[in-house]
This record gives sequence, C-alpha cells and structure tokens, in this order.
Amino acid sequence: MELFLTENQTDDMRLSVRTTRVLHHEQTAYQELVIVETPQWGRLMALDGFFQTCDRDEFVYHEMGAHVPLLTHPDPKRVLIVGGGDGGMAREVARHPGVEHVDLVEIDGRVIECCKTYFPQIAVALSGNPKVHVHVADGIQWVREHEAEYDVVIIDSSEPIGPGEGLFTADFYASVYRCLTGDGILVAQTESPWVNADVIRRAYRGIRQSFPITRLYTCAVPTYPTGLWSFTLGSKKYDPLEADPEARIAALGRLRYYTPDVHFAAFQLPGFVAEIVAAEEEGR
Repeated sequence: MELFLTENQTDDMRLSVRTTRVLHHEQTAYQELVIVETPQWGRLMALDGFFQTCDRDEFVYHEMGAHVPLLTHPDPKRVLIVGGGDGGMAREVARHPGVEHVDLVEIDGRVIECCKTYFPQIAVALSGNPKVHVHVADGIQWVREHEAEYDVVIIDSSEPIGPGEGLFTADFYASVYRCLTGDGILVAQTESPWVNADVIRRAYRGIRQSFPITRLYTCAVPTYPTGLWSFTLGSKKYDPLEADPEARIAALGRLRYYTPDVHFAAFQLPGFVAEIVAAEEEGR
C-alpha cells in the first residue's frame, strides 16, 4: 500500500507526497514533528502537518532569506536568526566572510537535534562552526532582551500558528527594530501571496510601522503552498534595490538559486502581489 504525507494548505487545497519510510515521529513540547523519506523530494520534515524543509528545494528558501539582506547591508558582522532550527539559514549566513557572530534562537530543541541527525547537509553549521551559537530559547524574549546588538535579523519562522504566531505582530517587529544597530536590516518570511495575502498584509503593515524602507520580494519554493513564497524586508538605512551584490558574491562559493540578477528580479512583483503592497502603503 502506498502511503502519502499530506499538508492541508487551506481548507480547500492539499499537497501530498508519497513516502517510502517514516524516519522519525514525535510530539515535542511544542509541536508534532515528522520526518519522512520521499522519492520526489528526498527527506522531508513537517511540523504540525506543515512541510518545513526537504532535501531537494531547501536551498531556494535559505539562500533568498539570507543573502538578500546580507548583501544589501554593506558590512554585516552580527546576525540573529529567530527560528531556523533546521540550520539552513545559519549555513548560508556563515558563508559570509565578514560575518563574525551568528546567534540562532530556536524554541524547540528537538527540531535542532533531529535535523542534525536526518539533515546533516542542512544543519552543517549547527555543530562545530565557531561563528554559530545555538540557543534553545524563546525568540520573542531574546529579541526583547538584546538592544542595538545585531546588523541583520532573520525571522525564519514556521506558519503564524502555535509557536510562530507571535513572530508576525507589529509589537514584535518594533522589538526587532530596537534589537538592530543604527543601520540594521530585518527580513521575515511572510508566506504565499496566493493563499496567505492576509499574513502578508499584516506583516508588511507591522514592519512598515517601524522601518522607513519596507520591501516585499518573492521566490519559488515548490513544496510550500502554491510554490510562490514571500519575504518582507525592513531596513533602517539601506535599500535592497540600491545594493551591489556583485561585489561580494564571489566570496560565498557556489550558490544554486541566488544571483545578483535574481536579487533585483525578486523585487519585481506580479501585478496582484504589487496590489497587496500598494493597498498597505495607501492605508487601504
């Protein structure tokens, strides 16, 4: 009998992947954690039924979440990752020679340990990388207690339910603003414009309340709802549309999705996505 793992992406839409083996299944203190083997996507992890990462397409999300802000900021040295227990974002951040210190704050330590075991190529920076410091803690509390400390903060959260819900509020984004240095940059994953337009509106509005430069960008992640995914960037000083990624990209080694051209193209939004942003900017 064939077995499928299914994500209920909305009340009216599901994505199923055929599985060949369940590698791990547990109820952690925070969420249900499942890791399976699939023919299409390799190993795949789901939290509370939502697909989080997999072998085949993880590089898209992690490269776009890390390199867009880090190549917009001219000299990032200290970086905070809130969430990101799979380690992919830390792996990409640690590529940057100028980055000296990375704090990764993940609330669920079981995610970290399971990803070290089942996704070693994603979690490679979580063990033995002198730049990366892993903390099992509440990211909201961490941000509140560290002011003017980081050049870049990356919110690598799960969906805005359960442990991730508090990471999509205006109050949290205001705390991140205070957590950043005077020319700091925030990037947050903000879901799919096809099925989560309300999340994008809420996040864009909340970030814009604190940051003078706020920009939405997109990328293609096929195992996430609809395949079209968004990030929202808030910057105190530097505009990603005026960045010079070409000057520093060679030092990062081989990348599979992010390029200087993709950096700028990602901010060229389809009409219906641009309308979501325009409505927030006009206060509608």
